[in-house]
Amino acid sequence: MKPKDLKPHIGIFGRRNIGKSSLINALIGQEVAIVSNEAGTTTDPVKKSIEIFGIGPVVITDTAGIDDVGELGALRIDKSMGVIPNVDFAILLIANNIFGEYETKIIQEFDIYDTPYIIVHGKSDIVSINNKLKEEIELTFGVIVEEFNIFEEVLLENLLQLLIKWMPDNAYKQKSLLKGIIKPKDVVLLITPIDSEAPEGRMILPQVMALRDVLDNDAICITVKETELEYFIKLGIKPKIAITDSQAFAMVSKIIPDDVLLTSFSIMLARYRGNFEEYIKGTPKISELQDGDNILMLESCTHQVSCEDIGRFKLPKWIEEYTGKKLNFDFAAGLTNFPKPIEDYSLIIQCGGCVVTEKQLNNRLKPVIKQGVAVSNYGMTIAYVTGIFDRVIQPFSKCK
Repeated sequence: MKPKDLKPHIGIFGRRNIGKSSLINALIGQEVAIVSNEAGTTTDPVKKSIEIFGIGPVVITDTAGIDDVGELGALRIDKSMGVIPNVDFAILLIANNIFGEYETKIIQEFDIYDTPYIIVHGKSDIVSINNKLKEEIELTFGVIVEEFNIFEEVLLENLLQLLIKWMPDNAYKQKSLLKGIIKPKDVVLLITPIDSEAPEGRMILPQVMALRDVLDNDAICITVKETELEYFIKLGIKPKIAITDSQAFAMVSKIIPDDVLLTSFSIMLARYRGNFEEYIKGTPKISELQDGDNILMLESCTHQVSCEDIGRFKLPKWIEEYTGKKLNFDFAAGLTNFPKPIEDYSLIIQCGGCVVTEKQLNNRLKPVIKQGVAVSNYGMTIAYVTGIFDRVIQPFSKCK
C-alpha cells in the first residue's frame, strides 16, 4: 500500500460498456481510462488520484463490468466486488433505463459493508432517465438517482456536489489523536527508535501524525530516540504523556515515571481508527492460548522482510516465550484473503494499519469480530506480554 491510499476512496461500478471509464475521465478532467464501444474494456480495477474541492484528494477506482461473462469474466466480477470493502463511497452507474438483478446484487454488497452510494443514470444525452424508474429506485433503496452525461458541465457539477454531500465525514475529516488527553502547553514526549526497520531519512506515518496532532492541540512536542531517553528525563522536564514505539516498551516503561501517562504509536492509532474496545477485550486471549493454536498476523502493507521484522519474527517469538506454548503463525499482507478460514484461528493480531484507511481496516476485521474470534493489535500484544497492558491503555480510558 502507498501513502496515497489513505485518501478517501470512491468506487465506480456498473455493467459493461455503461460509461464508467467516461465518467472517471470526466471527473478527473483527463483521458486516463480507456474508453471503447467494446464491452469488457476494463478488466481490472484501476486507481487514479484527483482533487475534489470540498473533500480534498481522493482515489477513484474504475472496475470491470458486473455483468461480465465466461470464466475470466467471473474472475473480473470477483475483483470488482472485492473493491467494495475498501471504498468509502460508491457510484453505481446505469444507462438506457436498465436496472435489474446485477444492480440489486451489488447494492446488497454495498449494504453488507455499510458503503454509502448514489445511483447515476449515464448517457443521458442519448436516453434520459424514466421518471417512474427513478421514483421506484429511490423509494425502494432510499438512495439518490442523478442524471449525467459527459457533454453537460452542469450535470458534472451536480454529481460533484452529491459526492461532497454524501461522502462520510470520517473518510476525509481528520480527528484528533490526543484530544481529551492533552491540553495547550502540555509537554508530549515522542520516543522514536531508529533501527533497520525505520524508513531511510524519514519518520513513519504515525510518528508524523502524532507530532502534527500535538501542535494542533497547542501543546509542546519533544522527540528523542530511546537511547537519549534517560538523559532527557534527567533534565527535569516532566511530560504529560510519553508515546513510544511499541517495541521499546520493555525499556521505556522502566524509565518513564509511573505518574507520567505512557502509550505507543500503534495503540494511539488503534484508538483513532476504531475497534479499540475489541482489541482491549481480545488481547487477554493470549493467556489462554494452547499448544497448536493458530495465530494470524495481519500486516496492512507489503514490505521486504528482515530478521528484525516485528510481525514475522519478534512478536511470534515474544508470544511463545510468554505463553510457553508451541503455536502456529500465519501471515497475511496487504488486503489479501486469509490463509485459513477465520474460525480456525484462536487469535488475530492486526498491525497499526498506518497505510490503510479506517474503512479498509474496519472491514478487514469486521468478519473476524462477527465470527467471535479474538482480535488484538501489535502494540497491545507487546504491552500484554511485557506486563504493562493496563498502563498503556489507561490514557484513553481517561478521555471516554
